Amino acid sequence: MKIYTKTGDRGTTQLIGGRRVPKNHPRIEAYGTVDELMAHISYLRDNMDPDAANLADYRHDLLQIMDDLMRLSSYLAAEDTVTKQLPTFERAQVHFLEERIDAMQATLKPITHFTLPGGHPLISLANLARTVCRRSERCIIAMGEENSINQSVGEYINRLSDYLYVLGRKLTDEFHVKEILWEYNS
Repeated sequence: MKIYTKTGDRGTTQLIGGRRVPKNHPRIEAYGTVDELMAHISYLRDNMDPDAANLADYRHDLLQIMDDLMRLSSYLAAEDTVTKQLPTFERAQVHFLEERIDAMQATLKPITHFTLPGGHPLISLANLARTVCRRSERCIIAMGEENSINQSVGEYINRLSDYLYVLGRKLTDEFHVKEILWEYNS
């Protein structure tokens, strides 16, 4: 099978279901931004030492998240008439993130201020992925103004940005980085 089909040379692409839309269509922007998010999550995971026992759970989580994002993307790329043919994407995926967030947060000190990202490359990569996740959420919301969306998709992408934020805080703790709180001084 050839990787190029030449069918998109005139600026359109095909949705799951057969309809062709412009490549700048809100649906394409939504799943394209999720694709970008997966690349950032992959880069974060690839920078975690596979031999470091303290990172094994996070590496596993991130692999599961990438699988979930592929499933989520299929819903963004599909017309309503074909969603029954797609891989399952439901509340269970959201619940997975909530469990992981709760487990990480249980080990962290509560915060009363916003935190500034950074202090270690993995912390920065987690926060970079978080910001792309937030952009993905905005694209999905924009797409949803004209298209129906599986409710779990919106919940998942919102929860994922929370997961990535808490992961950044957890990595701050793992690497003994001083957490920098943002305090507004007028």
